[in-house]
Amino acid sequence: MSSNSRANMKQIVAVVERGEGSDAKKFWTRIGVAFENRDGSWNLRFDYFPTNPATTVQLREMDHRDDDERRERSR
Repeated sequence: MSSNSRANMKQIVAVVERGEGSDAKKFWTRIGVAFENRDGSWNLRFDYFPTNPATTVQLREMDHRDDDERRERSR
């Protein structure tokens, strides 16, 4: 993937809460990617779509460290 196309790509992340009560913890989870179109609009491709309406979803810059870690684990 060229560096230009990576510049026009973002990650879609959601806050996922695990545990209950005082043991509950929140984690950022990548749930998809977004690609910018020539006209400035965005195409969103979800790998997971939250069913809880209270889930916070954000569009953020790509964090390629996650991709690098996955590649290392798959070797």
